[in-house]
Amino acid sequence: MLALARAAGVACILAAAALFVPPLAAQLRPLDPFEWDAFDSREPIRLGLGVAVYEGQRASLAGVRGRLWELGLVRASWRTGRVLIEASGTALRVFRDEARLEAPADGVSAGADGRRRDAGDWELATVVRLTRDRVPVDLALRFGTRLPTTDNRVGLERDATDFFALVAARWRAGRFTLSAESGLGIHGTRDPGFEQSDLWLYAFAVEYRHDWLMPRIGLVGQEDGLDHRAPRGTEELRELRLGLRAGQKRWVELLLVHGLEPFSPAAGLAIGVGLVLPQRLAQRPAEDTLVEGRPPGPPPPPPW
Repeated sequence: MLALARAAGVACILAAAALFVPPLAAQLRPLDPFEWDAFDSREPIRLGLGVAVYEGQRASLAGVRGRLWELGLVRASWRTGRVLIEASGTALRVFRDEARLEAPADGVSAGADGRRRDAGDWELATVVRLTRDRVPVDLALRFGTRLPTTDNRVGLERDATDFFALVAARWRAGRFTLSAESGLGIHGTRDPGFEQSDLWLYAFAVEYRHDWLMPRIGLVGQEDGLDHRAPRGTEELRELRLGLRAGQKRWVELLLVHGLEPFSPAAGLAIGVGLVLPQRLAQRPAEDTLVEGRPPGPPPPPPW
């Protein structure tokens, strides 16, 4: 009961902090938090696929606000020992202009029929677990690269490679899990006089596990610490996320998003499915090799 009360208190503090932090002055999406389940499962491979829609989304480089569809949200990871390789991305983004807020950045084209289509962002990362199994607090180092988009002319993102490095931590107390990430993001810009923007990347979450049902509340964002507005396309983001996952080996997930920054969406909904894949079975050993530690059987009798 004490652990339950502590975890519930932390959840309330997170929610209050997310709602009452003063607004800061875009990248469309902050870096998604690490999924610790990838280290908990015996299966080394995890796959996920989903779709999402966001209302009131700002596209800073295009100078507009509108509705964003993300179709084909893909996430995959492969683990070997304490090392995990993860890859994710969005196959198609469709943005519908609804309001023009400022002039577009140089080189950004007007959307055809008020629509913009693009792919990205694409992420490739490595996660190294720093602690052993079955310890109260888990630690991991996560680092990688991210390509926000492949075409500057669309105006949804920057065709520039970003780098990130974070420390992730997790504490489990009964059915509750508290997780946090903090680190540095190095983002390229489209401003010749300000070619690089360094941001603080963070994520906090509280999760409750009840058999196959797992509700979660989290705060995800990025902050640059500048007194003036950040370079266009690297503005500060903050999202409050409420999620519910059903299933373990195969799951369905629902995520509600509420933006807490001017360049974050007003509201969003994401739906996804996922599964784990077992390790490939080893080939059947030859008859003259040891099987399960037992010596081979007696040789066949002679033909005479």
